[in-house]
Amino acid sequence: MVKRVSKVRQVNLLAAFALMLVIEGVLPFLAPAVWRETFRKMIELSDGQLRFVGLGSMLGGLLMFFLVK
Repeated sequence: MVKRVSKVRQVNLLAAFALMLVIEGVLPFLAPAVWRETFRKMIELSDGQLRFVGLGSMLGGLLMFFLVK
C-alpha cells in the first residue's frame, strides 16, 4: 500500500512539472517578441523587485493549489 501511494505521488509530481513546462512554453511559442521584451524588462528589475515578483508568483500558485485541492 505504501509503494502504491508513493507511486501516485511521483506520478502527480511529474504531471505537475510537465504542466508547468507546457504553461511556461505557451508565451514564447505564441508571441516570441512579447516574451523577449518581457524578459528584457525582467532583467532590468532590481533584486528586491524580482524577489517581490517571485513571492507574488509563489503565493498565487499556493492560493490556486489550495482552491483546487
